[in-house]
Amino acid sequence: MPQIIITALTAGLGTQFFKFVRRSWRDKRFEWRRLNTYGGMPSAHTAFVSSLTTAIGIQEGIDSPSFAIAFILSGIIVRDAIGFRRYLGNHGHILNKLVQSLPEQLRSQFPQRLQERIGHTPTEAMVGGIIGIIVAVLYYTLVF
Repeated sequence: MPQIIITALTAGLGTQFFKFVRRSWRDKRFEWRRLNTYGGMPSAHTAFVSSLTTAIGIQEGIDSPSFAIAFILSGIIVRDAIGFRRYLGNHGHILNKLVQSLPEQLRSQFPQRLQERIGHTPTEAMVGGIIGIIVAVLYYTLVF
């Protein structure tokens, strides 16, 4: 059981850290708060759930109830990352533009910009999924 948790945490947190380093390098700005951001390449959520599902499949078999639960929940999480969260990001973008078009006295009532990048493209989710699967297979092949 700890192997499954270690595998998922390694894949998810490693992917999130990689994304943090990549963004910091790209933007030439190092900010710790960016370590806990949504969206971007690759999807850490997808890496978490795909490594969890793969590890359960390897350890307990793909015909186990645990694998079935993990597989279904992974599908829901990935679908939300690509669909719902991306949709919310688009709404944030539109609302931020609307606020910017307001007269100054009304604009000051909305001091906080909404996040615009909280979802993932299908490619970002796919890369996160591949990372998660690779991490789980490597862990169970080389470490455990």
